[in-house]
Amino acid sequence: MALDLGIAIGLFIIFLLVLIGPFKIKIIEQNLEVFLFVCGVLALTISGFVTIPGAETGWRLEIIEEALIAPLYIANDLNLPIGIVQVVLIVGFIIYKWHEPIHRAIRRMTEALSLKIMAFILIAVLGLFSSVISAILAAIILVEMVNALPLSRKSKIDLTVIACFSIGLGAALTPLGEPLSTIAISKLSGPPYNATFTFLFDMLAIYVLPGIIAYGIVGMFFLGKVNINEPGMKVEDYNETLKDVIMRGVKVYVFIMALVFLGDGFKPIILEYIAKMPSTVLYWVNMVSAILDNATLAAAEIGPTMEPLQIKAALMGLLIAGGMLIPGNIPNIISANKLGITSKEWARLGVPLGLVTMGIYFVILFVLNI
Repeated sequence: MALDLGIAIGLFIIFLLVLIGPFKIKIIEQNLEVFLFVCGVLALTISGFVTIPGAETGWRLEIIEEALIAPLYIANDLNLPIGIVQVVLIVGFIIYKWHEPIHRAIRRMTEALSLKIMAFILIAVLGLFSSVISAILAAIILVEMVNALPLSRKSKIDLTVIACFSIGLGAALTPLGEPLSTIAISKLSGPPYNATFTFLFDMLAIYVLPGIIAYGIVGMFFLGKVNINEPGMKVEDYNETLKDVIMRGVKVYVFIMALVFLGDGFKPIILEYIAKMPSTVLYWVNMVSAILDNATLAAAEIGPTMEPLQIKAALMGLLIAGGMLIPGNIPNIISANKLGITSKEWARLGVPLGLVTMGIYFVILFVLNI
């Protein structure tokens, strides 16, 4: 398949809008979910003019069903209706009902430990356990803990961004953590890999676990000179209404639908160009997961014909870059929505931290060949 130049240009323009729009236009930043949804609709419409052998593109009943169901259902062994929206709503209702004792418990823990230790615990422990409790629940726990800490807004944002990098990495170790890992296991379940539940842990733990600990240490450094008595330091008062809890669930639902449309809409670009790249190039190009659904990218890229190094490079690139911008990962979306973090505020730390991390892992994977 040779991708028509006009279609490629159209999809590239949408990509640039998604990448730059939230930083340059305030109304887009304030209505990010709707903006991404519209861009997803446009991308999916344009991709419908492409014919890809062995792959379906454009509007079809299958993708509409996936977009409607994806926020409400994450594949699990028990086939239970467990999804991002339900978790966000249920935990939101619990915190709405019992926020006072929950926040008191968090504050007592803060008083017993230093802020440095609290930062390390939040980042490292949530990262380590996100593959078991899911990235969704880890993110919700994160934002409530951050809200209860006596920190300035900048420190809260820094802590949240670093923790989301950690959660995004850790969640990939088992199929319970996030859709990307579920898809990767499914794609590699046959010969020669015959991937089982622990496959990704066995392959990636040597890279992921030290990374989580390193993020914890970085978080301690960022909060190392914080003085809780300085101006601007405060514990956020809980002021949400029941309507706020419900609307957050609605926004997350629309956000996930938008990512499904965007991921499928960009399928012609992914299949024609990205999936055919050598490992070293694919690793860096996968930074597009900062604004695209990394599960969709994994589904297009990962396959049983790939060598182990290719699989590692593709997955690590997707996982790290997912923390760079708000749309890149579910924890980012949940945290930014709950804490009111703008795209600019997130990118201020997310982009440089992501680039440094990408560089370090590139050396580990391709120079040191570990």
